[in-house]
Amino acid sequence: MVSIRFLFLLCISGLILAQEPQNPAPVSANSNAPVYTSDGRLVFPPNYREWIYLTTGIDMDYNPELMTMGHSMFDNIFVNPEAYKAFLATGTWPDKTILVLEGRMAESKGSINKQGHYQTSDIMARSIHIKDESRFPGKWAFFAFEGDGPGKQIPPAAVCYSCHEQHGAVDTTFVQFYPTLLEVARKKGTLASGYLKDEAGSKNDKKPK
Repeated sequence: MVSIRFLFLLCISGLILAQEPQNPAPVSANSNAPVYTSDGRLVFPPNYREWIYLTTGIDMDYNPELMTMGHSMFDNIFVNPEAYKAFLATGTWPDKTILVLEGRMAESKGSINKQGHYQTSDIMARSIHIKDESRFPGKWAFFAFEGDGPGKQIPPAAVCYSCHEQHGAVDTTFVQFYPTLLEVARKKGTLASGYLKDEAGSKNDKKPK
């Protein structure tokens, strides 16, 4: 497995990030429905920080040889409330689920802090994993964002798709890293076979040699 952050960087490396002027439909501050531009770009939800917070990882990495960042970064994950409520009831994600990844710079020196890391106001990366069954052949798609403009879909051939399909705990998503939802999926019996295989291998690695 590779790091979530590395997958994100690798996925967007082949994209043309320069964005042409867009005229998306107005987005209501109270709307959680996905909004697309006429050319298929996704409008970043302006109120995502009012959504359900799932988890934060810092410097998550599964292959140290692939680390390319010269600094630490927090990865914050948010999901739209409707999808969260459906997951609690069913153990899986409904159509129109929107998962937002927000990468923020980690700092160790500031104010009265003497140890550890805290998040700064610098957003280093933003991406979305969205389930839209009528729009995407594989149901799910990834979008990368730069600045405030709409994001361009990451091509389905990118490694992030295959990694999520092979290792995602539930419906191609990394629920194994969402502590409040993993046990929900376990109780509902919705954990993917690929994840269960990874989990068994991880437990074997932890056993005394």
